[in-house]
Amino acid sequence: MPRQAAVAGTLLVAALVLPFLVELMGIDYAVGIATRVLIFALVGLSLNLILGYGGMVSFGHAAFFGVGAYVVAILSHHAAYGEALVSWPVELAGSDNAFVVFPLAMVTAGLVALPIGAICLRTTGLYFIMITLAFAQMLYFFFVSLETYGGDDGLSLLGRSSAGPLDLSDDRQFYYLALALLLVFLFLKHRLIGSRFGRVLRGIRDNERRMQAIGFATYRYKLTAFVISGALAGLAGALIANQTEFVSPSFLDWHRSGEILIVVILGGMGSLFGPLLGAAAFLLLEEFLSQWTEHWMILFGPALIVIVLFARRGLWGLIAGAKAGRD
Repeated sequence: MPRQAAVAGTLLVAALVLPFLVELMGIDYAVGIATRVLIFALVGLSLNLILGYGGMVSFGHAAFFGVGAYVVAILSHHAAYGEALVSWPVELAGSDNAFVVFPLAMVTAGLVALPIGAICLRTTGLYFIMITLAFAQMLYFFFVSLETYGGDDGLSLLGRSSAGPLDLSDDRQFYYLALALLLVFLFLKHRLIGSRFGRVLRGIRDNERRMQAIGFATYRYKLTAFVISGALAGLAGALIANQTEFVSPSFLDWHRSGEILIVVILGGMGSLFGPLLGAAAFLLLEEFLSQWTEHWMILFGPALIVIVLFARRGLWGLIAGAKAGRD
């Protein structure tokens, strides 16, 4: 629709010129905030695949986000100290190469999502919510127990990953890398949702019994979507580990899962650009309100309630039109 295309085009132009605008305004620190928005938009995009299009309400999505972050941190730790990650039966060295650690973060998060999804998807409704939360907390306590990698105190990176001609230590270049990855996966998600797979997934969301009755193996479709979602969350985790140059078990905590869920609901479930708007609204409100009071959630809570009540299709539906709420 023309209105949706105009809004999407405006968002793209604003994202492209933002680093230059904030430099002219003398607020260079805003590039870091904008990068965080892009990263949370990416992890929101991953959750939206199963929540908005598949109807699977996961309250443990931060598990895959945290796993991706720890893959980068652990490999970087071993590379920095020249220690082998695994010495038997074959020796595997650490790495700080983004072209190695980013794909590994995605693969590892996807592999973790596979058995979790295989078990969780045997349930539905409230049981699915609670069992995803339980698995996330199990992983949270697993990383707390890893004293070699900081345990509860977390693990600091000695620097950001290397990426050939890109200097990721430069905040502007890192911002454009995050933006490029977000745009690539927005395009891929658009193609996926428009494919036969996407149509079946939306059919499962609307009426799973009917989809089963006409011959679709709904469990396989949901599990595939769950694994893709976990892998994409792992990539977002790899980015956040590089931006903060620090990881801790708090990346996997249920509070983080709640924040990701808020990002998707706020932006608009089942919409392509909803997670981007949701991430921007959530993080910018947090930034501004936290400057006034440390109890900023007291102010944020009512604001979220008002948005949910008066913009039931999220911010994307409110801005791009009521018919844009769900793709």
